[in-house]
Amino acid sequence: MHALRPLLRKSLFNLSAAILACAALLAPRAASAEALLLIEADSGKVLQAENATIPWYPASVTKIMTAYVTLKAVKDGKLTLDTLITVSPTAASQSPSKMGFRPGTQLTVDNALKMMMVKSANDMAVVLAEGVGGSIDGFSAMMNDTAQKLGMTQTSYVNPNGLPADGQITSARDLGILARSFLRDLPEYEYFVHIPAIRFGKRVTGNFNKLIGRYPGADGFKTGFICASGYNLVASATRNGRRLIAVVLGANSGTARAVKAAQLLERGFSQDNLTWLRPSLGTVDKLVPVDASPPNLREDMCGGHRKRPASDDDDALIATNGGTNGSASATGGEAQVTFFTAGLQPPLMKASELMASAPAAAEPVLVYTGPTRTGTALIAAVAADADQQTVAKPRGKKSRVAKKPDAADKPKDAAPKTAAAKTAAAKPAAAKPDAKNDTKSDAKTAAKPAGARHATAKPDSAAKPAASGEQAAKPAKPKAATKPAAKPANNS
Repeated sequence: MHALRPLLRKSLFNLSAAILACAALLAPRAASAEALLLIEADSGKVLQAENATIPWYPASVTKIMTAYVTLKAVKDGKLTLDTLITVSPTAASQSPSKMGFRPGTQLTVDNALKMMMVKSANDMAVVLAEGVGGSIDGFSAMMNDTAQKLGMTQTSYVNPNGLPADGQITSARDLGILARSFLRDLPEYEYFVHIPAIRFGKRVTGNFNKLIGRYPGADGFKTGFICASGYNLVASATRNGRRLIAVVLGANSGTARAVKAAQLLERGFSQDNLTWLRPSLGTVDKLVPVDASPPNLREDMCGGHRKRPASDDDDALIATNGGTNGSASATGGEAQVTFFTAGLQPPLMKASELMASAPAAAEPVLVYTGPTRTGTALIAAVAADADQQTVAKPRGKKSRVAKKPDAADKPKDAAPKTAAAKTAAAKPAAAKPDAKNDTKSDAKTAAKPAGARHATAKPDSAAKPAASGEQAAKPAKPKAATKPAAKPANNS
């Protein structure tokens, strides 16, 4: 017996090591998978759940809570939808997507909410936070207090817009709870979550949620994206008086998240009469949270393998036949969406085709700066915003055009060797490289004339002497400035 003990210990040790190895292998798969959830809005009954209690970075779906806290304050009489709030320097400095108003601009709570929910404007989220909570920190405390009261035990907020920040975490479970609470507690303000488009001046912006106007019965909620989270969506739809809520976290494109949400919703509606065949998954608030760190999808979403920069307003159609990233079990492949109730002979359409189609025609909701206006005053306000947009465009063009001749006149080689007449004659020659680079970024165009000797040289060779002097350092600055615009790690 004593002789067998070492063998037993060794066997147990090997078994433990094998279990740990399997866990290590399975962990990356779980981290890279999407989180999916489908629930009934009225009862909270879970119809489908996959990784629903794994912590996740919320990105712009954070703005559902921002809207909830703001509208709860309106309902409680602490302010009104007509209350004027002011764009602060902090709000104006937020990363895109944003409206881009200058500090000091005033607008109503109503207009700020519409801009935030449709365009996913990060600056408007901060304007609302400062208007309701006094500061970003003050409003974040209100958001966290509300989350705890609603039972969102896996959620913590640091800012009102979902831009990358340590500690900004949620889960599909908690987002399902929040969406249900919004519909239950604020039914009179529900229209804020399904506005199809807004018109500001001459500019029309459609809702980033592709289900609105495409999926039959779609009536909410909000999209979100940062590199670390992937493409997130909380969506809802109503059919025959029954409302479902779908949550998709970590999809690989804006279209893919909409397709997956449509597939989840369609699956829920089509199986309405077969629920007794499936085991009960309980209610969303009873789902057991997983104690883990949220997966970071930055490399997958924003790595160099992508053909174009990732952003929340992503129109790329992603093929989803059979499902991707572990979603096959959730969606059963490419679901077909029916437009009519059972018993009829409807045409069928794949979810991907539905999301690729044009949205139903809808009149965009007017938004504007300044106090609440109606009638002719509203028309005048919209016209004034349009005029500002028109005036702003020529300014940018003039400044750009003015810089090109200046840059052509400054090279050191040209100044001592030529007179004024020779310089004038040399300008057309300097314009040639600019004409070739019309399709390139302004930063590259501005970098070439920095030195006459390097007018025909490659951009990399012109950038090498950057450390040797101020003159050579100038071309490097525009190149660095172009990176954030090309790689929007921010949400929307």
